[in-house]
Amino acid sequence: MTANLPSRSQNNRLASLLPALQKSPRKIIAPIVAIAIFLIVWQILAGGAKSGIPAPLTILQETWNPLIINPFFDNGGTDKGLFWQILASLQRVGIGFSLSAIVGIGLGILIGSNRLMFDALDPIFQVLRTVPPLAWLPISLTAFSQANPSAIFVIFITAIWPIIINTTVGVQQIPRDYQNVSRVLQLSKVEYFFNILFPSTVPYIFTGLRIGIGLSWLAIVAAEMLVGGVGIGFFIWDSYNSGRLSPLILALVYVGIVGFLLDRLVGFIASLVVPEEQK
Repeated sequence: MTANLPSRSQNNRLASLLPALQKSPRKIIAPIVAIAIFLIVWQILAGGAKSGIPAPLTILQETWNPLIINPFFDNGGTDKGLFWQILASLQRVGIGFSLSAIVGIGLGILIGSNRLMFDALDPIFQVLRTVPPLAWLPISLTAFSQANPSAIFVIFITAIWPIIINTTVGVQQIPRDYQNVSRVLQLSKVEYFFNILFPSTVPYIFTGLRIGIGLSWLAIVAAEMLVGGVGIGFFIWDSYNSGRLSPLILALVYVGIVGFLLDRLVGFIASLVVPEEQK
């Protein structure tokens, strides 16, 4: 009897996996070591009696119960666990970002496809996108007279600009050969949109979406500090006003983790949607 030897394709596949497997431990261990060194240095520098910033061990002790071990508590009003605070912020981001994605992609395709509209609107968009997110809050409060719609509007107006700009660039970067082929084949506008324009623009769209989701999360935290109510931004501001620095720092860690996960989520969706040859 002859042994079943691996085929050449299997050997090639194994050979391609080896570099990835060798890099995986380094990608995991390196960040852990860096975080450990950072925490040790922080503990040493903040461990003195005169330090105004609490040390990591102090933060752990002061926030362990109930913020860490019971993030789901709800005592009514704004006295809620960090899970509910973050969930409230994510709901606002979800609504505002979804609206900005729908409107931004639509406007970007329209402007990128029409030279006259691009010449007319691009200077206006370039000016408006430089306005800081919180500068829109007084206008939104005046228009909506309520905190929650105002915060959602701030998210919308913050995230829409990178989506519009990147989508517009994507439409304008469609190769001339593609357009010539569509004319030769006499494709209708609908066929051109679904077969050429949209697939060619998708990588640019997701670049705008990825930038937009990061800006959305930054803006909602800042907006909630001013509009109040349940939300991680107001929790941070309330902790500062109450002199509770340990919950404040813990909330900042959670904000960073959630922002990182949102970015990775959009990136993962892009990896599923964007064709491999366009990445």
